[in-house]
Amino acid sequence: MFKRFYFLGLILALFFNSSCKQESASPAKSLEDTLDDNWIAGKAEYLGSPYVTAGNRLYMVGHQDGSFPELGWHITGEMGGIWNHPIKLMDGFRAQLSENGNTAQLDAAFEFRNYPMANSHHFELGEMGLSVDRFQFVPDNTEGMVVQFVIQNQQESARDLKFQFTGDVDLMPTWLAERQNITDGKDESAFDPGYDAWIVNDSRNEWSVMYGSDRVSAQQGEAKSDYKGNGISNTLDYDLQIAAGGRELITFFIAGSYTSESQTKNTFQELQQGYFKMLEAKKNRYEEIAEQTKLSIPDERLSQTFEWLKYNADWLIRDIPGIGSGFGAGIPDYPWWFGVDSEYSLRGYMAIGMEDVVDRSLNFLDSISMATNGNGRIVHEVSTNGVVFNTGNINETPQFASIVWEVYKWKGDRAYLEKYFPTVQAGLEWLMSEKDLDGNLFPDGFGMMEIHGLDSEMIDVAAYTQRAFADAASMARELGKTDLASEYQDQADAMARKINEDFWSEEFESYADFIGTDEQALRLIEDAIVRADTLDKPWAVEELEQTRELILANPSPTPRPFVLHHNWVVNTPMEMKIADPEKARLALNTARKFINPFGVFVTGIDRDKSALRDDGSFAGSKVFSYTGAVMTLPTGVQAVAENNYGRPEHALDYLMRMTNSFSYALPGSMYEVSPDYGMIVQAWNIYSFAVPIVHQFFGIDPMAAEKTIRIRPQMPNSWSSASLENVQVADNNISVYFEDKDGDIFLNVTQSNPDWTIVLEWPEEKEDAGVTHGFGVIEASGETEDINEILTLTTQGKEIYMTLDRVSYHHDDH
Repeated sequence: MFKRFYFLGLILALFFNSSCKQESASPAKSLEDTLDDNWIAGKAEYLGSPYVTAGNRLYMVGHQDGSFPELGWHITGEMGGIWNHPIKLMDGFRAQLSENGNTAQLDAAFEFRNYPMANSHHFELGEMGLSVDRFQFVPDNTEGMVVQFVIQNQQESARDLKFQFTGDVDLMPTWLAERQNITDGKDESAFDPGYDAWIVNDSRNEWSVMYGSDRVSAQQGEAKSDYKGNGISNTLDYDLQIAAGGRELITFFIAGSYTSESQTKNTFQELQQGYFKMLEAKKNRYEEIAEQTKLSIPDERLSQTFEWLKYNADWLIRDIPGIGSGFGAGIPDYPWWFGVDSEYSLRGYMAIGMEDVVDRSLNFLDSISMATNGNGRIVHEVSTNGVVFNTGNINETPQFASIVWEVYKWKGDRAYLEKYFPTVQAGLEWLMSEKDLDGNLFPDGFGMMEIHGLDSEMIDVAAYTQRAFADAASMARELGKTDLASEYQDQADAMARKINEDFWSEEFESYADFIGTDEQALRLIEDAIVRADTLDKPWAVEELEQTRELILANPSPTPRPFVLHHNWVVNTPMEMKIADPEKARLALNTARKFINPFGVFVTGIDRDKSALRDDGSFAGSKVFSYTGAVMTLPTGVQAVAENNYGRPEHALDYLMRMTNSFSYALPGSMYEVSPDYGMIVQAWNIYSFAVPIVHQFFGIDPMAAEKTIRIRPQMPNSWSSASLENVQVADNNISVYFEDKDGDIFLNVTQSNPDWTIVLEWPEEKEDAGVTHGFGVIEASGETEDINEILTLTTQGKEIYMTLDRVSYHHDDH
């Protein structure tokens, strides 16, 4: 009886797949017909660099020319290809066309195009009279992807062609699998005639991958591969007939699973049956992303950058059932989860309306940290198999407290606050009891700068800890813990005073990199001199030698502040808005010495006199390193810092510097290291743009628990008009419109929920470049007040507006 049902099932499977192939072979429309004109073409000189086809369950990394070289360093040479974390499915695939003994490999594309939810490669086979377009996308929530070849006959005669597809499979585990005693086995392949597809299994694990097309193959076989590892390669050959001047389509489906072969087959069938609907659904979802927190400004380049960074944020989402859910830090070498990357990025994710992934990311970060450390300490790095690599640097724990408070302001959910406050409370207790052994309010340990030996009292750890106590005080007040709120606020106030006193350097007009002993500083100086000399930075060598002589001539028996590296973290007191205004002005001006056309140097001593003229490719070292790097996070932090002290023009300048690297190498994306080094997509880029734009230029500051949104725009002078539409705040949706017309200011705010209160503010006087602008109300939708020299309009309803006239006068700064 079993055999009868088995063969009946096999016959039905053969019939179903044969019917499916007949109906879908050479369909009337291609994937391109479903996509729209929202794409960006790559540059010819970067065809030999990576791209990503992204999905939340699976993604593919190859080169823009259509090839799949071995790339990446975290798992050497294995970070490209097709990944279905926590395993890799394939090193890639190859395709070729043959006719009458002539063969052309499809691995040298003439053009690459990136769409928000797909990408394509264009091949010109001039000698064969053919052109080929390869399209691919990864459907949402699917452990598989679709690759389609569109072959155009450029001749006026019919053609008989042979098309060969080779799958280079390498089923292998992700980073740190050895800690789980997982061993990669040899891959074993078998052709399944019922699906007309190859299915490959790992000999030691329940991992599998399957690939085939919408056509019936003419031949199948094994192929040789140059890839390292335990993989295997197999071919599928097809006979194609193309009419004169006509085109033919062949579509491939790649499916995998890290749990069972049956799941792989189910996914394969789902792709075959519904891939057009899947693409349409993904396209619609990306159109919703574009409309959410939609920016319209005079600068179309910056507006496009912001739109695509929202897409980038979606590309990085990693959902792995049974392990974790959130977003990875960067592709290709950091696809897994990080504490600190999340804590920066989540502010941006929340501002662009991705509340669901924010919730999942925070939940994962909290649960994995408590399971690992149990004391509120937040982990630093977690592989996609759940293995924790680093149990936490020092800055991650206070930054967790601040992101919990920031998200609460947008959500207004008391249950959310009650869930995470115990972790916040435990983390702050651990931080000050375990890491501040001398009791001076500054915890010791590594912060953002992972320079060997730089682990004493760091300025960023101090700044983020101060902000954490201030935010924890706000949370405690919300939860009715008044005594604890007072205790936390007193701590925050004391730390702010000490940071401005103990970390400030009058000589350098900057906050210090760290507070440490003379012995530690001298050791770091020697290392820094070698670094600066190696990078040919004579000014830095001279400055470091002078600092060394000063220390030796004026020894100190106790720790003191040192400015050695001019690391970007010296600007965190301004990012956290705890710097005294005059110190902030001096420090912000000092920071502008350490920039190039793309932004802020990670380590200031790495810049040289040519920095302001250097707008070329970043020449990274053979071994992956951030030495000499300009990065988007430090530049974004600087934009936030400038805005905090009423300097939106400087903030915009930093945004434009980062924008110079948009689409520089990968169209539609912005590299981690500017303009073209490191991760090709980076999560914290959304922090660097969304916070200055949403929170500061448009001044959106919600308190959802009170159903109140305070809006205090701070627009750059170059923006004569600007709008930010469909900003989601809990159950409300707001839009802000601004116009500066011949000196008169028009502000308009709409909201979907009239039960909320909007507080619209504009400074009564604004100082700019020696000119003070005074403002008076011409018209408003309600009564205005003058509160602390700020014109304030408070109202409920669907819409509020304020029109102001401006009277300017010059003044003498001296």
